[in-house]
Amino acid sequence: MLHRVAALALILVLGAGAGAISIGSASAQDSYTTHAVTVNDAPKYPADFKHLDYVNPDAPKGGTLRTAATGSFDSFNPYIVRGDAAGLGGMFETLTTRIDDDTLTNYGLIAESMEVAKDNSWIIFTLRKEARWQDGKPITPEDVVFSFNILKEKGAPLYRFYYANVEKAEVLDAARVKFTFTSKDNRELPGIMGELPVLAKHYWEGRNFEEPSLDVPLGSGPYKLKSYEAGRSITMERDPNYWGKDLPVNIGTNNFDILRTDYYRDPTVMLEAFKGGAFDIRAENSAKAWATSYDSPALRDGRIKKVLIPDDNPDGMQGFAMNLRRPLFQDPRVRQAMILAFDFEWSNKTLFYGQYTRSRSYFGNSEMEAKGLPSPEELKILEPLRGKIPDEVFTTEYNPPVSDGSGTNAENLAKAAALLEEAGWKLQNGQRMKDGKPFEFEFLMQAGDGFDRIVQPYVKSLQRLGVKGELRAVDTAQYQRRTDDYDYDMKVSSFGQSPSPGNEQREFWGSASADSSGGRNEVGIKDPVIDQLIEGLIAAPSRHDLIIYCRVLDRVLQWHYFVVPNFHMSANRIAYWDKFGRPDKLPEPTYGIGLSAWWLDPAKEKALAAKAAQAAPADAAASTATSSATSDAASTATSAAAPAAPTNRGSSPLGYVLYIVGGVILVVIGAAVLKRKKAK
Repeated sequence: MLHRVAALALILVLGAGAGAISIGSASAQDSYTTHAVTVNDAPKYPADFKHLDYVNPDAPKGGTLRTAATGSFDSFNPYIVRGDAAGLGGMFETLTTRIDDDTLTNYGLIAESMEVAKDNSWIIFTLRKEARWQDGKPITPEDVVFSFNILKEKGAPLYRFYYANVEKAEVLDAARVKFTFTSKDNRELPGIMGELPVLAKHYWEGRNFEEPSLDVPLGSGPYKLKSYEAGRSITMERDPNYWGKDLPVNIGTNNFDILRTDYYRDPTVMLEAFKGGAFDIRAENSAKAWATSYDSPALRDGRIKKVLIPDDNPDGMQGFAMNLRRPLFQDPRVRQAMILAFDFEWSNKTLFYGQYTRSRSYFGNSEMEAKGLPSPEELKILEPLRGKIPDEVFTTEYNPPVSDGSGTNAENLAKAAALLEEAGWKLQNGQRMKDGKPFEFEFLMQAGDGFDRIVQPYVKSLQRLGVKGELRAVDTAQYQRRTDDYDYDMKVSSFGQSPSPGNEQREFWGSASADSSGGRNEVGIKDPVIDQLIEGLIAAPSRHDLIIYCRVLDRVLQWHYFVVPNFHMSANRIAYWDKFGRPDKLPEPTYGIGLSAWWLDPAKEKALAAKAAQAAPADAAASTATSSATSDAASTATSAAAPAAPTNRGSSPLGYVLYIVGGVILVVIGAAVLKRKKAK
């Protein structure tokens, strides 16, 4: 779920020294040493940088940041499929880290430096001598090798795909660990290994890694678990002995002493709780809520701020995924008809207050998006595939259908009806029939996720075609189980993209992942041509070649009609109580909004309290709506060691957990910031 959010951090080109060089650069040496691995010509920050551009290095420390998440939790292990894992941002660390203004680069964190083979056959990480676990023991190469092995063998399926081309991990000495690769073509592997979550061998040995647990975990990050109430709240505290607090990548960040997260079962209740002051900041993913639901005395007098912050990340694709494991959706004509039935223009005008743009690409808002007709470079890849991919790839720019916004969608529905007829689905007494069976399907939803208002008009539109769709809203645990098992006909799916796509494309679209329980190939694609394009993308010898392969893959995915494209917004909607200090400068480009660099401003906090006192009568009038909301979240937490893990755990798909930076703020709010959200 949302509280296991993380972004895709995939690195394709490596660098050396203060001015890192790419792997293909000429060198008389067999390897080179670097402080950062990058897809750019060089990292933004040299080896001797003092702090990030978008932080205040003198930001005051102290205070409490209160956030919220929907759902519940029954585990503190985010690296396995089973269980609902709590967001413990700031507790676990990786060998390298990404930053909000240079997401194509990984800078050393636990690793002080990286030595990279010029032929891309291996990488060696040298660990910092000062790196420590929160129990004071040093982080060792043995911990790194243990982490690699246990994640690949017992972790979520994504790790097996990510590390498929790693031949071995080995300890070289007391400070160095080496990863050897089976392929020299997979140029992102050194960066992927930098994002390996490092787990404490002495903590996990003797424990069942695959079993969800609420045992207090051992991390190495700036925050540790102070207390929790199972399923309801967690409280993190800044570790005064954090080993990495003076690293340049950390200066000016992790400024709050306490991070508290309350869990709410109902998103509407959670919003009312925010307006009532139960927590401090939230990212909004609902256009309707952003337009209509924030009005309150606190917003009108300026105590609550609403801001739109630009987002330069690729938009990826959100859509109604049709499960190709079902015979019903294996005919591309049927899938095209399902796309024609969705009236985005009416939905955007009526439901979304005009805030969204229709999604058309799997790599939107980036140079990797396929536009126009294929270029000569793209055709070199596509021509050998002619006859194995849709002909339209060569002749037509893909764009989703457009209606007049009136709500009738008559022209598109007529086209959809013709396609269904062509596919053998004949209209009999108002019902589409084929081989004696009606065209009926189930749309799986998570209860309370807000998508019913979007899906219901779509289902009604399909009824006009003689297609019967039934909405099935289930609780969180059941939704996760059914998603893990691919037990659905259609559902809302989101496929987030990083600025440098790579190995995760195997997980999204690769044949090998289609039958892997708990995986991300939610459509169920098994296509050798798409597998071939994915491998070409991963092995792209340069950034330019990567872009070309992304565009080619984009075209093929578009014209296969795998999903009913939804919509996106290239900005983050953030609402917060006006008591925070923020750096004057946003990250540039705005791949993230720099939340880890905020701090509690004592003057603003005092002014906020004064305004609250003046507005007390108005707030009291509005308090009835929020009193039940705040009671839904726990206000008292128990000792972190006290509760036992519940026995009735569900299983859940694991979100990408490779980008663990900036504390629990990014875990709770990261959906809007890191493109792992669903827009509503």
